Amino acid sequence: MNIKGTFLILLILTIVGCKNYDKKENLLVQKEFGKWRKDNDSLSVELNLKKFNNWNELIERAERIACNDSVPKITLKNGKASKIIYFQNPCWEKFACILTKEKNVIVINNNKIIKNSGKSYPLDSLKTILKKDYYNFGKNPSLSDNPEKLLIQISYEKNEFKNFEKTLKKLIETFEEITKKEI
Repeated sequence: MNIKGTFLILLILTIVGCKNYDKKENLLVQKEFGKWRKDNDSLSVELNLKKFNNWNELIERAERIACNDSVPKITLKNGKASKIIYFQNPCWEKFACILTKEKNVIVINNNKIIKNSGKSYPLDSLKTILKKDYYNFGKNPSLSDNPEKLLIQISYEKNEFKNFEKTLKKLIETFEEITKKEI
């Protein structure tokens, strides 16, 4: 191939490359939450919330996914942003119980927050509670040891399932706000 042919190919590749670069502003920004392991995303299985009639159906499907050595996930899309939430559901067929320190867990049950004291708080208190636990670093013995150990447990009665997506969005927005990790 001569120099003119090489130059022509480089010019075409440069033009095509520039066209692709301009399109990047339309791309979806993606952020992941709850991914513990460095697993490849091919091990995850998408849960479409619209396909479930109640909370129990969602939990049963998540458990079947976990028992097949995969990770259930939900993707929330908002404009150009995509937020993927990985659920670390155990396969109860393989474990009798899983021990976690109660102080490292924030429970959201039926849109009420419960901490280890058993006292419940309205969901509007999420920012305050999450911030205290996230930035505690073991100072207060009744709060989370550190951010790596903090676990959010969400549960609903079967009739409250309709609020799950809204609660999940609020949890992610609050987490991003207190950690200053915005997209």
